[in-house]
Amino acid sequence: MECLGPITGLGIFLLIFFVSFVLPVIVSMIKIINQYERGIRLRLGKYRGNVEGPGLIILIPFIDKMIVVDTRETPMNLPSQEVITSDNITIKVSAVVYFQVVEPDRAVLRNQDYITSIFQIAQTTLRNVVGQSELDEILQQRERINEKIREIVDENTQRWGVKITLVEIKDIELPETLQKAMAKQAEAERERRAKIISAEAEYQAAQKLIEAANLIANQPVALQLRLFQLLSDIASKGSNLVIPLPTDLFSFFSGFTRRIEKLESSKTESRE
Repeated sequence: MECLGPITGLGIFLLIFFVSFVLPVIVSMIKIINQYERGIRLRLGKYRGNVEGPGLIILIPFIDKMIVVDTRETPMNLPSQEVITSDNITIKVSAVVYFQVVEPDRAVLRNQDYITSIFQIAQTTLRNVVGQSELDEILQQRERINEKIREIVDENTQRWGVKITLVEIKDIELPETLQKAMAKQAEAERERRAKIISAEAEYQAAQKLIEAANLIANQPVALQLRLFQLLSDIASKGSNLVIPLPTDLFSFFSGFTRRIEKLESSKTESRE
């Protein structure tokens, strides 16, 4: 019974020692790299030359150090910032940048913080490219400006093993006075187009009237037939509208009457 005290005390000490020192060392030896990650092993501070993962990695305690890099395509938001365009208009522009680490060793060894570096370069490039463009160009040719920004940023990040896959301008905020001026301009443009369409319709109508007038001038009977048709339409609707008749119509009826009279007199003479 007297020996149980020292043995129990030693066991507790060994258990505490194992949990406090041995177990953390064992845990630090095991590193699991996910499918979308890659590991950079530094042995005594020196890169071994191989990108490791995915899977289970065994490290030498106190000698190896593992830096894990995410290789998935990652979005980065560029907050709204004021930019003066080449035609001296102050606007606010925000954008989003998509990047992907294609060479994890270069991203870790050649840049202290590649994410912050990408952010700074993308924000500066956005301001410079937009500042070199006019407002109309920014609004109408946004895709070309996006591609130009992407090419410039990608050219700077290639030395870090990072590829810029996409740049998109999200929002362009215009001054309130400029918005009102653009609204007035758009309204004036719509009115101009409406007037042009109306003028073209009047022109086409005038052309048709000229063609009809030429036809009536060459064929007077056409006017009389059209008048008969108009009278027929009015009669069918039961209207009491009185329409003055042209004098040519009376001459037409008088000539027609004289022809009938001549025809009847000739028939009478032939019978006698």
